[in-house]
Amino acid sequence: MAKRLSRRKLLKAGLLGTIAAAIPAGAKAAQWVARSSDLVLPSRQVRQLSFYNVHTGEALKTAYFENGQYVPEALLAINHFFRDFRANEERNIDPRLLDLLHRIHAALDTSQPFNLISGYRSPATNAWLASQSEGVAHHSLHMYGMASDINVQGRSLAVVQMVALAMRSGGVGFYPRSDFVHVDTGRVRRW
Repeated sequence: MAKRLSRRKLLKAGLLGTIAAAIPAGAKAAQWVARSSDLVLPSRQVRQLSFYNVHTGEALKTAYFENGQYVPEALLAINHFFRDFRANEERNIDPRLLDLLHRIHAALDTSQPFNLISGYRSPATNAWLASQSEGVAHHSLHMYGMASDINVQGRSLAVVQMVALAMRSGGVGFYPRSDFVHVDTGRVRRW
């Protein structure tokens, strides 16, 4: 265990140095990443998220976790908000994804909502998108409610990506041409 912690600290230091060197205002970005990797969610803390859906124009701000448990009504609202707007289909969104987004938002230290580019995708929508672009996985975790494509006004995509990577809670994809970062609760990986 001690080797693992020392390796983690070494990797974290390297990541912080890379950010500080590569990103304007790198010291601030490094603080966000440092904060993100040490951030744990207290079991009694109220967890809130706010979103803006760039395709539907809808906004949602909700406390999805209170008094040590997930709030069923809030989860239903999130399922609807994250729906496949093309097919008008919903799926349960993985609460671990919500917790990951909550941690990312806290580490970014912003009051701006997440801009949701893509949440749940029906298999039909995912197949259509995959036929249109090489960047869409045929077995995407979007189809299981385990992924979201996001950006945050006032935070560079590079910073959002670095913070998400520091969480080590799933996959992180970087799509600067499309203006989003993909985060999911699958295995830890990056692209």
